[in-house]
Amino acid sequence: MGDPVYREKPQLHYAGDFTWNSMSGRSVRLRSVPIQSLSELERARLQEVAFYQLQQDCDLSCQITIPKDGQKRKKSLRKKLDSLGKEKNKDREFIPQAFGMPLSQVIANDRAYKLKQDSQRDEQKDASDFVASLLPFGNKKQNKELSSSNSSLSSTSETPNESTSPNTPEPAPRARRRGAMSVDSITDLDDNQSRLLEALQLSLPAEAQNKKEKARDKKLSLNPIYRQVPRLVDSCCQHLEKHGLQTVGIFRVGSSKKRVRQLREEFDRGVDVSLEEEHSVHDVAALLKEFLRDMPDPLLTRELYTAFINTLLLEPEEQLGTLQLLIYLLPPCNCDTLHRLLQFLSIVARHANDNISKDGQEVTGNKMTSLNLATIFGPNLLHKQKSSDKEFSVQSSARAEESTAIIAVVQKMIENYEALFMVPPDLQNEVLISLLETDPDVVDYLLRRKASQSSTSSVLPAAVQACPQYSASVFTP
Repeated sequence: MGDPVYREKPQLHYAGDFTWNSMSGRSVRLRSVPIQSLSELERARLQEVAFYQLQQDCDLSCQITIPKDGQKRKKSLRKKLDSLGKEKNKDREFIPQAFGMPLSQVIANDRAYKLKQDSQRDEQKDASDFVASLLPFGNKKQNKELSSSNSSLSSTSETPNESTSPNTPEPAPRARRRGAMSVDSITDLDDNQSRLLEALQLSLPAEAQNKKEKARDKKLSLNPIYRQVPRLVDSCCQHLEKHGLQTVGIFRVGSSKKRVRQLREEFDRGVDVSLEEEHSVHDVAALLKEFLRDMPDPLLTRELYTAFINTLLLEPEEQLGTLQLLIYLLPPCNCDTLHRLLQFLSIVARHANDNISKDGQEVTGNKMTSLNLATIFGPNLLHKQKSSDKEFSVQSSARAEESTAIIAVVQKMIENYEALFMVPPDLQNEVLISLLETDPDVVDYLLRRKASQSSTSSVLPAAVQACPQYSASVFTP
């Protein structure tokens, strides 16, 4: 009997030109993708890659650190909240859900509220299903028709209410409701589960943010992160995009302090606020500005304040790439919220000038150019804490110079927001090479998932393909 023939298993390797060969032998070529399409693990490694490149290749003449997600300031914030409890109306005291909170906490509050709503909706549905199961079955003719048309459903039903509620879809288990199987972290990865290629759904943000984990990468999801934008920001942007684009001087005209305060309190109490047409665009615009102004840490973070300002010292052709790397350093919640805000501001700026509509009517522009918008929003997005009023007055001229720089940086972001949130193939490649050194199985999984997403996106409707969360991250030749 001859010696057994051993066939060499295809190896995962980088083939050059940003093309990878997976263990299955499939060739995957990297292309520029939205940062939101990357998995949580990839985004964490992208932070490290961007940090290294900023230190090695960009001379910003300042120390650069990767910002924290705002949880470190919880203690001082708690003291501030405790002082609120000493006010007169103790029966009406509450812990704010939106204003003056760290951004990651605001998003966690939004998520908790949504889960509570979903739970209440499920309980109501279960109660109605239970009541339906106790009701008479109706006339026999209807039951006969239902049993014949839904025979497959009846044969698999385990409870009476499922077969007696023909207009209600069969309640699927949570795993089935969310879609295909997923890998939530490296520790869950199993090569024997080929269905993991179907993992296209999003992972939820900061589910275990209070746990300090030593092996950080082992707990990071291998799926894209659930879009982390506060519902207040998204609601305000949607309302203004729908009703305010033709409003002259939006963000400059005064608002009703009483109505803004009422909206603020509703969002702060976790109420599901629905901004309708009757809400003044000036009130909503003021509410959005107040939210950004009252954040304990600005959206672009204090850690990166000097770095963002110093990008203006670079050559013009280097500025955009450096801004992009600095945005990669932001926590996902800051990054996603910044993307939504800049997207909105870009839309507002496109409607700044007067134009002629399709039917020949003159449409008045809102007069809010990217420069005007940057002048209003810049100080709220990028600033450092003032130590005292005296320091502010002494350094007024220097601060005026910094204010001009802030406006210039934010204006550049508004005008180039689409490019800033794309991840070029060379950086994706560095991320995969970094992961290959420690977790080759993870890289192979990510490549297979990317290839699966690529083939899936080719048959998805255009509207779905345009959504950043579902954008294909690779193309296969």
